Amino acid sequence: MTQGLAGADRARIWSVSALVQAVGDTLSARFATFVVRGELSGFTRAASGHAYFTLKDEHGQATLRCAMFRRAFASVGFQPGDGMLVEIRGQLAVYEARGELQVVVEGMRQAGAGALYEQFLRLKARLEAQGLFDAGRKRGLPRFPRRVAVVTSPAAAAWRDVMTALARRAPHVEVVLIPTPVQGAEAPAQIVQALAELALAHRTGLAFDAAILCRGGGSLEDLWAFNDERVVRAVVGCPVPLVCGVGHETDVSLADLAADLRAPTPTAAAELVAMDRDTALQAQDRLFQRLEHRVRQRLDGLNQGLDQVAMRLARPAQVLSGLERRQALMAQRLTQARDQRLREARVDAGVLQARLQAATKGQWPAQRQRIDGLAGRLHALDPKRVLERGYAWLSDPLGQPLTSVTQVHPDDLVQGVLADGVLQMRVTQVPTTTGRKRRGTPKP
Repeated sequence: MTQGLAGADRARIWSVSALVQAVGDTLSARFATFVVRGELSGFTRAASGHAYFTLKDEHGQATLRCAMFRRAFASVGFQPGDGMLVEIRGQLAVYEARGELQVVVEGMRQAGAGALYEQFLRLKARLEAQGLFDAGRKRGLPRFPRRVAVVTSPAAAAWRDVMTALARRAPHVEVVLIPTPVQGAEAPAQIVQALAELALAHRTGLAFDAAILCRGGGSLEDLWAFNDERVVRAVVGCPVPLVCGVGHETDVSLADLAADLRAPTPTAAAELVAMDRDTALQAQDRLFQRLEHRVRQRLDGLNQGLDQVAMRLARPAQVLSGLERRQALMAQRLTQARDQRLREARVDAGVLQARLQAATKGQWPAQRQRIDGLAGRLHALDPKRVLERGYAWLSDPLGQPLTSVTQVHPDDLVQGVLADGVLQMRVTQVPTTTGRKRRGTPKP
């Protein structure tokens, strides 16, 4: 292997660790403690308390891996997160296990939000103003779905997590994968296309009860496809309730905000969509027990009523005897009421009779006196009394009274009524008067 090497090259042959260490020493000597500004990405905090992240150029042209040990991180006065623009103080070093350049961070201060994060906030504010994140337009999930669509990459761990969770919790639920890339420049358009395919399938016969849009965790750049406005509007337009589970619990995308329900992880999305089978069976058992108890109560009540009716039908003579006693009692009451009414009527009649007699006795003398007065007046007006004094009453043959000589003519018949009879007379002479009117009296 050394035949092609020059003699000078063979003078010093480095081991890998020695070379890496020498590079590290050179960097430490060349670059003392320095301050660099960049945007946080892929920030994680280990269980040990150490923090690891990538510091990238604001324009995305270069990146630096960084490590900040627990003691140094304890002095940071804010909670770092992806997209933040920070200034870090540290030293360059080489991570010998991988031969990678990294910055050992000794201090960190916030310099403002990163460009990508600022873009996220601006788009969020605009879409929120348009009502895409309103809680009022979001739909609830069905309790017992039969078919669920999963929109994700078939190569992603998220797809395996969703399948595992659904198979464990609800193996009866049919799961349909709608594949799509979930990272990269072309991912937004392809996610929109996948959601369009879901809507088409749903409207043409392959009905879904719910849908899951998911992918695993990553940096803000890795999850940026789910902050694309096209994806957000496609999520809002999904025809079935959609759960979005993108990234880890601390990762929040615009698609999460637009979905009907947000899940912290893909596994949690599967758990939200489908109720655990054991839990559902337990709930079903409780419902069956309550239903059985209610049915038994109802049957017991009906049986008691049936027993009472049967007891009455088994003794018809007793029923008839009861009806006869009731009839006799009603007849007795009717007779008593009639007799009581008759007694009251007799008492009332006696009282009225006494009042009538008293009223009659009181009115009789006055009425007798009045009758006598009227009889005297009538007797005084009797025409016969006048005739008895020598007067006569003349009338024509028809009985019409004659009160004027103008009513008769010579040879007319006239009746003269005296007190004791009627005379038939003939007119022999009538005094001449102006304007006499001859009456049509027949001659004998």
